[in-house]
Amino acid sequence: MFAITGVTGQVGGAAARALLDAGHAVRAVLRDASKAAQWTQRGAEVAIASFEDAEALTAAFRGAAGVFVMIAPNFAPQPGYPNAYAAAAVLKEALTKAKPERVAALSSVGGQRESGLGLITQVHILERALVDLPIPTAFMRPAWFMENSLWDIGPARETGVMPSFLQPLDRAYPMVATADIGRVIADTLAQSWQGRRVIEIEGPQRYTQHEIAALLGGVLGRRVEARAVPRDEWDARFQAQGTAWPAPRIEMIDGFNSGWIDFEDGANERVIGTTAFQRVLAELAERAG
Repeated sequence: MFAITGVTGQVGGAAARALLDAGHAVRAVLRDASKAAQWTQRGAEVAIASFEDAEALTAAFRGAAGVFVMIAPNFAPQPGYPNAYAAAAVLKEALTKAKPERVAALSSVGGQRESGLGLITQVHILERALVDLPIPTAFMRPAWFMENSLWDIGPARETGVMPSFLQPLDRAYPMVATADIGRVIADTLAQSWQGRRVIEIEGPQRYTQHEIAALLGGVLGRRVEARAVPRDEWDARFQAQGTAWPAPRIEMIDGFNSGWIDFEDGANERVIGTTAFQRVLAELAERAG
């Protein structure tokens, strides 16, 4: 039995589906019972627990061969990241009490850094909380999500311009599909190991913003041009999108653009996914309507 948190999201859902498709028993950990039907229909067991309830999480994790944990994504965190610290502490308490055989935790490329991470600080907090967990633990550090291109579909379709915050436009960045992340998590949980592992995950190739724009144009059936958004416009744009405190998001993008947020080449395990960016873009375009 593998207990999976975050199943209503992209990564947790992909991990749970990959485990089920491989014939493993899955316990889907949900905070909302109204979302349980799709998992019970697939043959999963369901446990109801929130990231604030250590007792319920302990019960959900108990008896599991492996557990996947993550911090719920928060693109508008409070200064100091109090929610991430609280969630990480609850997860550590639940895992310590439940004593599953092994744990996979979602981190990010750059998760080893102590500062300059912006939004990625939240998963760094989880890494720090679980680093001394007395259970075999694997920290999953994926590259930039291909699915982040969902934000680009509307502007590209309407104007033929893909506004780009990753700059320079001709730099190739490592990116990965969430389906590949889920498969690596599933494969990792099915393995046996001792101690601590760090697994970096990226897609089959790296892409420039110009290349992504060309792929997006092929999916949308029109010419699409990547255009850099001036740095001094970021704050206003993110606030217009509803982000009251854009500083963490800006710091994260600055970290990618400067090269500060990157893989530790040669220091960790590296897994290369198989999902092509064009396939992800086609799925995103269909979802966007």
